[in-house]
Amino acid sequence: MLDERYFDPLPTPAEIAAWDAASVAECGLSFLALMENASREAMHALLGEVGDVRDKRVLLLAGPGNNGGDAIALARHLDGLGAHVTLALAKARGRYKGAAGFNARVAARLGLPMIPLARAELSRADPPDILVDGLLGTGFAGELRPDLAAVVEAVNRLADRTSLFALDIPSGLSGVTGRPSPLAVTARATVTFEAAKTGLLATEAGPYVGKLLVRPIGIPRAVKEAHPCRAFRLRPDIVRARPGLPPTGHKGGAGRVVVIGGSRGLTGAPLLAGLGALRAGSGLVSVACPGAVEIALKAGFPDVMTMPFGTEGHFTAAEAPAVRAFLTGADAVALGPGLGRHPDTAGFLAGLLPLPCPAVLDADALNFLANDPTLAGKLGPATVLTPHPGEAARLLGTDIARIEADRLESARALAGKYGCLAVLKGPATVVANPEGQAIVSPIIAPNLAVGGSGDVLSGLTANLLASALSPLLATCLAVYWHGLCGTRLAAAYPGRGNLASEIAAMLPHAITE
Repeated sequence: MLDERYFDPLPTPAEIAAWDAASVAECGLSFLALMENASREAMHALLGEVGDVRDKRVLLLAGPGNNGGDAIALARHLDGLGAHVTLALAKARGRYKGAAGFNARVAARLGLPMIPLARAELSRADPPDILVDGLLGTGFAGELRPDLAAVVEAVNRLADRTSLFALDIPSGLSGVTGRPSPLAVTARATVTFEAAKTGLLATEAGPYVGKLLVRPIGIPRAVKEAHPCRAFRLRPDIVRARPGLPPTGHKGGAGRVVVIGGSRGLTGAPLLAGLGALRAGSGLVSVACPGAVEIALKAGFPDVMTMPFGTEGHFTAAEAPAVRAFLTGADAVALGPGLGRHPDTAGFLAGLLPLPCPAVLDADALNFLANDPTLAGKLGPATVLTPHPGEAARLLGTDIARIEADRLESARALAGKYGCLAVLKGPATVVANPEGQAIVSPIIAPNLAVGGSGDVLSGLTANLLASALSPLLATCLAVYWHGLCGTRLAAAYPGRGNLASEIAAMLPHAITE
């Protein structure tokens, strides 16, 4: 089980529905209590975003399900705070059932204004101060009906004139993939209940979700443990998992990392990986490289040690035994940065694998792995693959569009096929293990989108694999730490333009700020 200090559950809509049902069936709670909790948490979240609502005009769009019930209950709370509320109902009040129907009857007794959704005033000429989207919840699938699509379009035209606030998920957005169907409400903020859902953290969902606010509604811990979800998101506290070095420590005890890579014209990549490991705290970092490129590589940075093998500008099968011997005493390996694609290097990898210590496979090592299925059997469970979407597509024999269509499942497929950890790089990077768990980083940092960024991540990951952390925790910490560097660099380079070497240089600072 994952350490809850570092990981938050990230359920699918089906999994969160199962939590609700189990809370009622197994623990004796009621759907009415959960809805009341959700509506009060929504009220507090809304107040935190817009401040005092007294005398503010609030239009709440209430769909036909529990999401609409949350909106109806929220209207009661806002009315109690002095707001001028109007409920726009997607169906006749008498047709709301269960907890939503109960709240609709209470709202009627209180005399709260209720109108059909078709009569909702969504004109830019006189918009409400606040508009609450409670039309469709996380269970929505398929495409919006034309009438609801028209409502969503009208709501979005008010985005610059009113505060748009979504309950659980913006209407029209898939709770699974985070994609609009084919459009969705563009909220200023979204309050989601108990846990973020998988779709809310998808890269494509960002412009629709706005500020994501996760609020508890009382799902018991026992329910979550009895019905675990398969996806999680990284918590900021994961930085506390970073191993420290005692005051009397020395470089030999801080991890020895070996980077295996480099080829003619590709000497920067292994150097950046080495810098990533050093800046993350490794005591000793060496680059094992082809003999003909050592001088070019060494000239780049004197802090990274080099060990040349052979006389060519690329690795061949002949160098494999010597490189394996050089790995004696290494704590972790980063294999692939700048390795090149010379046909002779395929024999080098076949002779080099399996490795005697935890390893990161990146860049050209992944291309050879995709071309030679026999190499997969030489990877151990402490191996980490770090492909970008193009490399992932080659590893799975598909295309980039399918990889990006469901990044969690793509990462799971990689981990399952190769029997090791997989890191699907990109905005909201995904880490997956062969057991089917997928962990999402909440960080989207455009400043990381620069050549060499992945090499820095390889070295950083190798540094943490060399520690006492489990391979999964080490990999997740590396992904989050790397993301922090991107967010910190955005302050100095708001229009991007930073170098990959500056990502490495930011590592010691990003984790302590």
